[in-house]
Formats: sequence, structure tokens, C-alpha cells
Amino acid sequence: METAALVAPVTALEFLQDAFLLTGEGPVLTVYSLRPHPKVGASLSVLQHYRIHGIRPRCLADVPEESSATGTFKEKKDVSSEPNFYDLAVFGGKAVRLVRLHVDHHDGEHLRLEILGPLMELQDWALDVRWLSRDKLCVAVAHNTALLLDAITGSVVVQRSCLEGCLLYSALLLVHESWADTVLVGGTVFNQLVLWKPEGGDKRDKAPVERRLLGHSGVIFSISYLQEQGWLASASDDRSVRLWGVGTLGGPGGKCGDLNPDCLRVLYGHQARVFSVHLSPGKVFSAGEDGACLVWDWAEGGKVVRTLKGHRAGGVRALAVSKETGGEERWVATGGADGGVRLWRVEGGEERKVRMEEAATEKLSDLKFAGQGLPKVVCVVGEEDASWSQSKFVVCTDQGLVYQYSDEQWEMVWQGAPEFQSYCAMETITVSVKDSTTKVSLCAVGNLSGSIQVFPISNPQCGILLTGGSGKIHSLIWQEAKNSIYLLASGGEGLVYRWCIEVKLDENSSLALDVNRLPPFLLPPCAKRWLTAAVCLHSTSWGFLWVCGDRRGSLLLFQEGGKLINKGRKQTDKKGVESEETGSEMMEERERNEGDDLTLQPLSCLFGVHGKQGVTSVCAYQGLLYSAGRDGCVRVFRVCPALPESFKEKTNGESLGNKLQLEVLRVQRACKGMEWLERVLFLEPEIPVEREEGCENHYKTKKHNLTEELEGGSGGEEEKTENKGREARFVIVGFHAVHFVIWDPVKQERLLAVPCGGGHRSWSLWPSHKGVWPEYGAVVFIKQGAVLASHPPGEAPSWAMKGGRTRGWGLREGVHGRGIGCVCRLGTIRGIGKGSQTETEQREVDRVEGHWEIMVMGGEDTSLTILAVHPESGSVKVLSVITDHISSVRTVTAVARQERGSENKSLSTLLVSAGGRAQMQCYRLLIGWDKQRLVPSCQVIQVASHRLDEQWERRRNRHKTVKMDPETRYMSAVVVDENTDGCLLALACSDGALRLFSVSEVKRQIDLLWETFYHQRCVLSVAVCSLQDGKGNRYKLLFSAATDGKIAVWDLTEASFSSAATSSSTRPPPIPCLDIPAHQSGVNSLAVWAEKLGQQEGGCLVTVASGGDDGQLTVSTVRVQYPGDGKTGGSRGFSQMSEPLVPPQTQLQSSNGLHLYLHPQSRIPLAHAAPLTALELLSPGLLVSTSSDQRVCLWRFSSTGISHIGALCSHVADAAGLAVWEGLMIEEEEGDTKRKTRFESEQEVLIFRGKGSQTGLKTMHKTAEGETGGRSNRDQETADEAESQEPVESLSETGDPICKISVRKRGETASESESDSVGTTQSEVNSESMKKRGKTGWVLACGQGFQLLRVTDTQMDAGMWTTGREKENHRVTLQEESI
Repeated sequence: METAALVAPVTALEFLQDAFLLTGEGPVLTVYSLRPHPKVGASLSVLQHYRIHGIRPRCLADVPEESSATGTFKEKKDVSSEPNFYDLAVFGGKAVRLVRLHVDHHDGEHLRLEILGPLMELQDWALDVRWLSRDKLCVAVAHNTALLLDAITGSVVVQRSCLEGCLLYSALLLVHESWADTVLVGGTVFNQLVLWKPEGGDKRDKAPVERRLLGHSGVIFSISYLQEQGWLASASDDRSVRLWGVGTLGGPGGKCGDLNPDCLRVLYGHQARVFSVHLSPGKVFSAGEDGACLVWDWAEGGKVVRTLKGHRAGGVRALAVSKETGGEERWVATGGADGGVRLWRVEGGEERKVRMEEAATEKLSDLKFAGQGLPKVVCVVGEEDASWSQSKFVVCTDQGLVYQYSDEQWEMVWQGAPEFQSYCAMETITVSVKDSTTKVSLCAVGNLSGSIQVFPISNPQCGILLTGGSGKIHSLIWQEAKNSIYLLASGGEGLVYRWCIEVKLDENSSLALDVNRLPPFLLPPCAKRWLTAAVCLHSTSWGFLWVCGDRRGSLLLFQEGGKLINKGRKQTDKKGVESEETGSEMMEERERNEGDDLTLQPLSCLFGVHGKQGVTSVCAYQGLLYSAGRDGCVRVFRVCPALPESFKEKTNGESLGNKLQLEVLRVQRACKGMEWLERVLFLEPEIPVEREEGCENHYKTKKHNLTEELEGGSGGEEEKTENKGREARFVIVGFHAVHFVIWDPVKQERLLAVPCGGGHRSWSLWPSHKGVWPEYGAVVFIKQGAVLASHPPGEAPSWAMKGGRTRGWGLREGVHGRGIGCVCRLGTIRGIGKGSQTETEQREVDRVEGHWEIMVMGGEDTSLTILAVHPESGSVKVLSVITDHISSVRTVTAVARQERGSENKSLSTLLVSAGGRAQMQCYRLLIGWDKQRLVPSCQVIQVASHRLDEQWERRRNRHKTVKMDPETRYMSAVVVDENTDGCLLALACSDGALRLFSVSEVKRQIDLLWETFYHQRCVLSVAVCSLQDGKGNRYKLLFSAATDGKIAVWDLTEASFSSAATSSSTRPPPIPCLDIPAHQSGVNSLAVWAEKLGQQEGGCLVTVASGGDDGQLTVSTVRVQYPGDGKTGGSRGFSQMSEPLVPPQTQLQSSNGLHLYLHPQSRIPLAHAAPLTALELLSPGLLVSTSSDQRVCLWRFSSTGISHIGALCSHVADAAGLAVWEGLMIEEEEGDTKRKTRFESEQEVLIFRGKGSQTGLKTMHKTAEGETGGRSNRDQETADEAESQEPVESLSETGDPICKISVRKRGETASESESDSVGTTQSEVNSESMKKRGKTGWVLACGQGFQLLRVTDTQMDAGMWTTGREKENHRVTLQEESI
């Protein structure tokens, strides 16, 4: 087994001279080059099964100056050229290793990592490591001890402990030229900071504590020191950062600073624990569990001047800040628990203040409105590219007056007639003048009597008066198409009046408005019958379409040239679909021919889809439509042809023609309490600027043709239409309590928050002309008769001046910040290059782009993530994130269908997820290939949802009643049967029930067919097995397991779609036909497979493998005799089964005539050192298991019992989910092909040792006959050891039964393998000619992250896992010595 991809919490970050960024993820060290643009350069696994917690660089040619990152005090050498390599000390857990980074300055793209020596293992946890000289390392360990290591031999030269022998959570070493100058600052478990010198006091005793800092109420996680100021910063579990004035620490003589250090400031701003802190001149950087990196300005009272957020749940685990050079910007890097790495630019210098949105909105700017009356409506006007300082504000008062704010002054623009007083509706738009480059802003004002005044703000005397009926104008909406401007006015009786307006220059070169009246829309009869939102789709195959939203919460579809209603008589427009160029002329002609009393009725209506509070906005983007409402939901929908079945009765046989309808694809909810949504803004996609093999997550922001994307235009070219119909990344604008909020539903965080007082007010956001959120902005709103702005209008926001991004740059995408509980593989997508290409070019695309594995993961953060994993390069792409669950996701299952197109493959998958609060969600996933970004793409369509307590939630006065049923959790789900409409699902429930559901994709609903409480305990897992006899009859067996350790077998043959359609809710649930006692406690996972027997014996053998909380692996075999066979054959091949647990030939008969015979069981009592959490079948007889002991084990089951093939130490903590599949070995061309690798070439494998041995650890060869349960005895171990001629190596002082071996690659000699025993010394290896070597197995283990493992051949025997290698680890024994 070898690792192909790894996503784990990023626990170490370090900058190298503002040119490189080093990251530690699990045992993998990765180097990113920051010049001229960030990208990954090299990667290597260096710490085996330890997690990297720190990286300390030392350049041989250029020793850096002192900083909190290096902790050294040497002066900077005057060198004329940059070094060609950097030496790095990488540490984590109980290990330290030296690595050299080679840099080719002639070719800045080429980086190479080289391991310098063996892995040095300590007897205590390393908290900090510093370079003392070229061959000496100073190490601080967890029990308040300092070590001096020889970097060449790895031996301990000096060991000195502190008199305060408590446990440390953090440590900071301050070193100078010698060991005598070293000072150690430790953060103890007792919430204190202790400062001591390893060479202090009497050398025969332990060193005394020199200084003690008290004040924290929680343990200290991080310490940073700034020499220039003599300041020390500490980050704690109590959510605070404390700054201490300690004076000079370290340096010549090992100074210990002031005798009575003071606490200068206590910085509170984090919402959870603070994990990291970094001090720099003028700034304090801190990062914590709340996922935020705060930038503090300690010169101004310790205020937060910037908040950096970009990671998902789980927090920021690592922080690094580059050096500030001459007041320029510096890099800030954050590594999250989600496995993501983000890069930020922060301005330096005390005189340059950087303010983030949340900090900037603490002080609102009053524009001091001085006009007549009270302001009622406010709008921001100006050109699309106008800056904040160039923007102008227009306000309409209750006196019918329109004012404009410009250059910090208010001036009256227009004064309305008396009928415009007491009420007005106003909207503005910026348009281009016909046949001119000039742009003007138009303003429309409506009143109670149906009059609408339209005028240019710069020249209001050119305005015109329009009439929209005789009633109140409820709302005004401007819409811009390619060549036309439309005004919609919603009047009385559900009529929406429309005009096409054109701005041009008359003979005197003055502005003039040309107006053409269009047929009005007629809204369906309902309360609150007026329009609130509209968008026009001008270039579709169905012609000119309008999608509107009304105050009742309905979505409506209108078509130009559709049905016209004239006093109840239906007429059909014979002119067909208008063209884009002559749309206004054809509308005008139609109006003259058919009269002014004609109205358009909607083609489709989704009545009340947004509840009773109304739709607030509708917009189009890249072929899809997005609507927001006051029900707290954003709905993604599209226009599609109506199904014939839905119109059969209505049309009475008429031609369906152009019948269209609106189809909701999915619903996205905002955060809890954010019900009042206003609109949707889209995030500009990050497009990779360069693709290299092994080089990933290198992005730039691509500027799109936003006009075409927003209006749905397609230039007719394939590249422009490739991504149409794919959901875009968006943020939600709305009100949360008293704040105006921009919410990121994927990151689950606020991007902007302005304390405005809540909804029911007029507001305007800058900039948002095209609906794209540039990640900065300002808000103008009205509150208590005053016009307020979140930022002073005459001052440009500093983050906008520099074009900064609030999300930063993503070097690596994050997945799940909290634990991943379940995973499901959907299939494979093959990469397709751009345009036509030759066979050689396609082969190169296959090698670089290759095949992407599509996964779905569900986690404790209540989200579902659709991922694409590239096994060859280790790249991981997040395709979509679904946040519909209200509790943790416990199980996912899918029915996938591979579809072949003309150019590429696509996947269409019916996905079902379930978890806490008895909630089940069903989606249709459409996965294809994005030729523009060269990655797979995904469209999510929401099919249905279901909750057991849904009826109780709808009950009135439910707060006065007691809910008797506990909160049920769905623990496991499996597909029992499937057809073209949907599927049947069996779910294991925590309330002791086994439930069967039917999912109908056409009806968009999930129905409960039956439930049974047979287990009367929490049901943990379910599995299904499909059988077929010689006559073609099919049978379904369902296996369910609970916390009592028993497995129940159910015959669900009758639970097919044909019988389920006719079954009623009164039909009693089935009774299990067999009980299998398997474990002493809960059964967490089941794996089932069937094997056909010969014609003479008849029937089949069904094997059930189970793993439980007792750490045991049990394999049970059930013989199934089909009805009519009439044979009772014996237990074929089971005479040698070990440890029989149940009497053989236990016979039971199902209601369908199946005869079940339970054979003796095989078991491994201690398969794992912890509860076995997941078990999967890789191939018949080959099992894969994982546990929270962080091991992935391979097992082979045969007639002789269970044999343990091998195990790999996983880098994923709390493993809970497992997915396995088989694939073919990839062919490569002959010759030397350079390929970047992410992991070192030798494959570390852990082998379970024989049960009897106490000290020695060894490798296991083929299981010999006479073994019990696949375990060898002491004599067999001795024989194998003598045969292999390898020394026994102890890797665990507690006798942990594991040993380390390596598997040599094919074609590699033993000497070559031994020479590489210290690890790969190059990040680029020459791979020789390889041909197909049979099947390849893939194992994906998930927990706190995920790891993809490659099994080179699933048919190999146990001997292939026992190739030895020389001892690699260099043991370090702690000895006290003096120098």
C-alpha cells in the first residue's frame, strides 16, 4: 500500500525569505514558491507516521536575522547571491528530521527536497527545535526539558530539566551562539509561563525557574517573542492573547529580562481557543479555533484592524507571517483543520491602516441629509467601474423631492407634483446613450395615482410622465437587455405595466427619451398581488422570457409573443419569437395591431415557493436562475420544457409546442436566524493559470464577460456554453437581527456585517452593478430619518485600493473542518483536453489530467462535499458543498449511472444522505468535464427531503406539548432495489427501528413503507445481498446489526417496486429469518458477498464480515438453499474453520421459501487496538478495515480462516469511514518520464505481529497451515525470522505489536531498496517502462481528513507484503551529560 492523496489538518507553516512557503500536513512537507506567483514546487513525506508540528530553516550561506520565527540572534551576512539550498529541521510528535531544500535560481520553477539523515526519535514530545550551529540542534520537549542534539549522529549531547517538572503545552527556545546562552520559555498545563535557562543554577541539579508569568486562565498554546520591543505574546485556551513586557531575553550570556515583567495588554477578540500568535513590529497576529486570523494594532490600544477568514469549520491550526521589508506588504499564511492553506497580503507600516468590513462598520458615517421631508428611498448611482469616492447617492423624500449627494453636499434634482407627496417608489439605473459613449443615470418615481416620472438625473427637465393604471404603484423595476432598457411598474389588480425606454440625443444634442409601451403582465389572483423582482432572458431557444417574483412568494414565467388575454378571449400571437435586434419594433407593431388592453399570462407558476413574505430578488447567471426571499432560502432553478404528463389533461390533446415550466433544482438556506434575504451575489471563480503535473491549487481570478453570463447569453461557441447550467459559487445578502449581512453559505461565515437596525429599510450596496461580489464593499441605508454609510464616501476603502481579496488566495482547498463520518465513491471522470487533438496529445492529457475519482463525503459540520481526487498527482478539487442538513451527516449512499457522450464521460447519480434529527436528503448529481478549468464540474439537483418529526414541526402550539419520541439518528443506509424512477432504501435508526423507504424522483418525495423495532436497541449498520438462482429468480437479503452484537437476516425479496407500489401502510413488516451472534457489543460495519456453488450442491454461500466496538473481526458464512432445489448439502470446505462459535447446520426457513444454514464462524479477537469503525470488501475474500487506532488493515478470508495480509499506519485521526474500489494499472510510455511525486518512494507498511511475542517484532509471510485464525505461533515466527535474516526491531516501548517493512517496486533490486532506506532524495524520479500488472485496489479512509491508498495488486499473496529493509529509525536515548 502507498499513499496517493492526503488531506489532513495543516499543522505547520513557515516562510523562507518571502520567497517560499513551507507547509506540514501529516508527515508531508510541501514547498510553495511565491515568486512570481504562488504555486506548489515540491513535496515529500519526511516524518513517517508522525505529524509535522514545526519547521525551522537554516540557510548555510545566509543566516537570517532574529525573529519570532527563527529565534536566532546572529547578524546577517553580506552575501552577493542568494543561497542554493536551505537546511530545514522538521519536527513533530517524538521525531526530528533534517531536510535540505535545493533551489535552482537560474530556473526558479525547479525545487527539490532531500532528506539529510535518519529519523531521530525522542522519548518525549518535541515542542520546539532551533539551530544552534551547523551541527547542533536545541530541542524543547513536553516535560519541561531541553536537549542538545548532534545533528549529524542524532545523539543527545546534553539533557537538562527544569525544577518545575510539569507538562508543557508550548515552548519557545531563544538561542544565540552557545548552549550557555539558551533561554527556554514554556507554557505549562497550570496556565503559567515559566522562563528558565538550561545552563542555570547548579549543573548537578535541575535548573531553577528564573521568571514566572501569571494571568491566563487556560493552558498556553503558543508563544512568540519580539526582540526589538522586548515583548512576549502568549495565546491561550481562555480565548485571549496577552502581551508581556519582559525586556531582553537570550542573547550573549542568556539574559532573562526584567525581574518583574508586566502584562501590557489583554487582547480579547476570538470566539474560541487561540492556537497561534505571532509578534511583528506594530502588529500582532493571532489565529484560533473560530477559524479567524486577527490582525491587532497594539499601537492604538490593541484594536482589531483586520480579520482574515477563509477556512471551513474546525479553526486555524497554523499561522506564519513573512518579514516586513521597508514598509511594504507582507505575506500571511493560515493552515486550517480542513486541510486548506490560504495566503493573504497585509499592509505593513504603522501609518497604513488596513480595515476589514467588520471592523470598518463599527463607526457609521452620517451623510447629514438636509433636504425637505424625511428620506424614504436611497440608491447608489454611477458607472459600473466607478470607485466608492466617485459614487453618488440619490434620495427620495416623503415630500416628493429627489436629492443627490455629491462632493459632501446635497442638492435637489427634481421636485414632483403634489400627487407625489406622502408616498413614492423610486429606482435608478445607469445606461448608455444611443450612438454615443456617454452614460447617464435614469430615475423613475411612482406615486399613489399610477403616475410614473422618468428623468435623467443630470438633466431632469428632459423627463417624461408615464401612466400605469389608476391605482398605487407598488414597485418599480429596471431591467437592461443587450440593446434595450425596460421599466416594469406593478400597479393595481395584478397588472404589471411595461415600457421599453431608449436614451438618445436630439437635434440640439440634448438628451431625449424614446418610450414604447409593451403589453402588461397579469399576475395570478392572490393577496399582495404585486411584483417585487424580475429578470429578462433575451437569448434563449424559446425566445424572450421573463422570470418574475411577487409579494406572495411565487415565481412566474412569462414569454414575449405568448398568450394574449383580451377580455377573457384567448388569442395567440402569430409573430413567433422576436429577434434580439428588432425586439422593440416588433413589440410596438404588435401593440398597435392588437390594442392596449391585451395582457400576458404566465406560462408557469411556482405558487408561494418562497412562503408568504415574498420574493426579494431574481437573477440569472451562467444559464441558471437564482431567487431569494424572506423565508430564509435561496432557490436555484431553471427554465425547461414541461413534461407531457403534466399537460395531458389541460391541453386535451393539443400540441404541447413550446410548453415551458420553472423547475427548482435545489434550495440553499442561510444561517440560523437569517430569514430576511435580499439578493444573491456571485463570487468570481478562481481559474488555474498554469497546470503542471503535481502542481495544484494555483489560482488567479479570471475576468468573465459578465454581461453574457448574467443575461444568459451564449456567443454560440462551445467554450462559452461549456459551463452553462452549472451552479456558481454565491454569497447571500440579507438581514440578520439588526445587521446587514453578506453570508458565505459554504464557509459558514460573515463577509460583511453592518449594524443598520434590521430589515424594513431602504438600502443600496456598492459595488454590485453586475451582481458579482468583488469581496469588498460599502452600504448606504436609511435609519430613523438619517442617511448613513458604512464607510466615509469621500475616502476609498484601503482594501479596494490595493485590489485585496477578503478570502485570500487558496494554495490548497479545504474539505471538512470537523470529522468526516461517511464517504461514498460515485465513479470516474476522464479528463478531456481543449479542442481536437492527436492520440499522443490525448495520451498526455490522460497522464496529466488523467482520471478523476468522484467522492461524496459527509461530516460533523452538517455539510456534504462532492470531491474530485486525482490519484496520480494527489490533487483534490471541491466541486460542490451542500449545507441542507441541520445535524451531522452519518451515512451516504448512491445509485450511479455512467453516461457516455460524444466527447467525454459523465456521471448521473442519485445520492441519498441521512443523519441526525431523523433527516434524509435526496439529490440528483450531474457530473461532467469542465473544459475551461480542466477539472470535473458538478450540478446539484434537489429531489426530495424527509424527516420523521416533520408533522410535529408543523403542529400548532407545539411548545405547549411534550415531544415523546427522542431525536432519532439515521446510522446507516443501503439501497435495497432500484429502478428508473428511484430506489428502495433500508435505514438503521438509533431508536431501535429498521425502516424501509421508497424514493421517487418523478414525484419528488420520500415515503416510509414500513418500520420494525425487532432489535429494540440502536441499529448501527445495514447491508444487502442480491442473489439469483439458476431459473433467473432474484432474491434480496438484508443484514442489520445493533448494539447487542447480533446480526439479523431479513428476506426482502417481496419488497420490490412492483410489490411496494401495491403495499399499504397497514401491511405488517417482515420477520427476520436468521439471527447471527457475532460480537460482544455494537456492530459498527458489515461487508457481505455471495459465492455460487456447483450444480450438484445447489444454492450459494453468503459471507458476512463484521467489525465491532470490541475490536473484533468476525466472518460468518450462511448457506442459502433456493426453493425447489431440495438439497441440504453440507458445509463445503469448512472442515478446517477455526474457533466454532455456533452449532453447524443451524437451519431456518424464510417466508419466501429460502432455506438458510449458518456455518461455523471465524474471528480475530483483537483485529484492531480500538473499536473497528469501518469494514469494506475490496474483492471477494479480500477485506479492508480501519479503526481509531489509525491503522488500515488488509485481511484475506478463505476456507482455512482469516489471514492478516498487512496494515498501513494512516495519517487520518478518528477514522470513521471507508470506501474501496478496483481499477486497472495505468500504462506509461517507454523511456524516462519525469514525474513529480508527493510521497517518498519507499512504502511503509505495518504488519500485525504474532500473538505470543513480547519484545521482538517481525514480518509475516504466507499463512501456514495449522495457524489459528490466521495468527502464527512463536515457532513459526522464529523460523520466518531465520529465513529472512533480518534483525528484530522494537518500535514501541509499550510492546505495540507492529513492525515496519518496505515493499520494493517492481524492477528494483535489494541493494537499491537498501540504499533508499532513509527516504527519497529527489522529488522527481525517473519511472521506467511499466505495463499493466493486473488490477489496482484503492482504499479511501476518512476521519479528521482523508487519505487515499493504492494497493498495487489485489490478487497478491501475503508474501508480497514481507519484503524487508534495513533499520531506518535512529533511536535516541536521553542521557544527562555536560560539556
